[in-house]
Amino acid sequence: MKKFQILLVEDNEGDILLTTEALETMQIAKEISVAKTGNEAIDYMTQSGDYAEIDLPDLVLLDINLPIKNGFEVLSAIRAHEKSKHIPVIILTTSSSIPDQSASNHLKANLFITKPTDMDAYEHMVREIEKFWLDFNRDR
Repeated sequence: MKKFQILLVEDNEGDILLTTEALETMQIAKEISVAKTGNEAIDYMTQSGDYAEIDLPDLVLLDINLPIKNGFEVLSAIRAHEKSKHIPVIILTTSSSIPDQSASNHLKANLFITKPTDMDAYEHMVREIEKFWLDFNRDR
């Protein structure tokens, strides 16, 4: 059985650790990859450069505030690329601003989530992502 592929696009080491630890507790077979810059994420999602031979992920967890290119530029590139435009993208960010939410909707993000500051709430949020996206949408 193929492992469920998740790409986490995040530059904050603490958030990378929290998210990957929460994802590791999931009950399905999965592989988690991390991109720390917007450019790296775009290369990954367009299978360019060092990522020419990778399999595209089944789900992308994308921060907005990234070095080099921001999350909106990454999302735009994902949606513009034929092979990746159908992949679900969840914006996972510290922002709760209406303009950021609107920009995410305009670029066709599947979901916009403001990261909780409490560690237990953060882990709960990741488990809820699992329940919805991995259980409900698995065969879609």
